[in-house]
This record gives sequence, structure tokens and C-alpha cells, in this order.
Amino acid sequence: MPVALPSLKSLARQAIPRLLEAVIIPLALFYAALAVLGLNGALAAVLAWAYGSLAWRRLRGRPLSPSMILATVAITIRVALAAWSGSAIVYFLQPELGTICFSMVFLASIRLRRPLVGKLIGEYVRLPQAVMAHERIRRCFVQLTLLWAMVLLANATVSIWLLLSATLGTYLLVRPITVAVISVLAFTCSMALFLRALRHLGLQTRTDTD
Repeated sequence: MPVALPSLKSLARQAIPRLLEAVIIPLALFYAALAVLGLNGALAAVLAWAYGSLAWRRLRGRPLSPSMILATVAITIRVALAAWSGSAIVYFLQPELGTICFSMVFLASIRLRRPLVGKLIGEYVRLPQAVMAHERIRRCFVQLTLLWAMVLLANATVSIWLLLSATLGTYLLVRPITVAVISVLAFTCSMALFLRALRHLGLQTRTDTD
């Protein structure tokens, strides 16, 4: 029986709205408000967007996921610390430090022999338990988890370097492009490694159609 993989179209349909809502629009709001209203105005605009998004979902009767609530709490803490310090660098530095911590979680999952990428793939691809337990697949999950730990660490390192060495405008322009390029290359490499591992076991793959 072929292994069903999600299509790029379906993945994009899930990822693009989240990317717009959580990353691109808040960055654009921050930069525009910073130029017009200053740091406190920019922080207020980002906070208004975060809570406005929650309120809009509630008004439309859509459920609020725990991840959304946690993200709103996190942005509130970021804004509070940035306002207290009076520094935009503090605002942008916090998620980069969080990314470094997340990369450490990926590495720790390898040490615990429970590679995190295996759990993430399991949310999108249904594999028989015998396949999941196969040494080849488990080794692939370890390799992918190590890859993404390095990707997260690289993204955070480049972002922090830009934040501390370049102007804020340069950071806001260059950082998303750099992170996107690194992430797309890593995703392409991940897919190639995963498909090779499946084919090594003689499994055929097919792409789900909408």
C-alpha cells in the first residue's frame, strides 16, 4: 500500500495564513508604526494585532487553540520587556533566544532516543507502526532532527548577528529572506532523505490530492 504524503498545495494552504498572521503582518505593522509613532507605538500596534486576532476569531465563532493563547501570552511578555527596556533589540532578541532553546530540545530528543521530527512527521504522514519502528526510518528521523536543530541554530545565529550589527530596517528586510532560504533548502533536503528512506524499504509514495 502506497504511503500518502500531503501535497505541497495543502501544506502551503496551512502554512501561508499562519505565516501572514503570525510573522509578516506583525513585522510590517511594527516597522510602519515605528517610523510614524516610535517604539511604544510600534509595540502597541503589535499587541493590538495579537489581541485583535483573538477577538476576531471569537466573534466568528472559531475556537482558540492553546498554541494561539500561548503565542499571545508570549507576545505580551515580549512587548512588556521591550517597553520596560526601551529597546527594539530586546523585542526581537527574545524569540531568537527561544529558537536556540528549541534547537536544544531537538538535540535532547535525539539523546533521549525519541527524535522530535518523528513525532512531527507522524502528524502529517500515516505510517504503519512496523515502519515507524524500523531501524532505517528511526535513523532517518535522527538525521532529520539533527538537521533541523542545526537549521534552527543557524537561523537564530544569523538573526542575532544581523540584529546587533545592522540597522533595524536592514534586519527586518534581510532576516526573513535569509531564514526563508535556509528553511526551504532544509525542507527540500528533508523530503529527499525521508523519501529515500521509504524507498529503501520498498515502500511506494503518493501525494494526496485535494
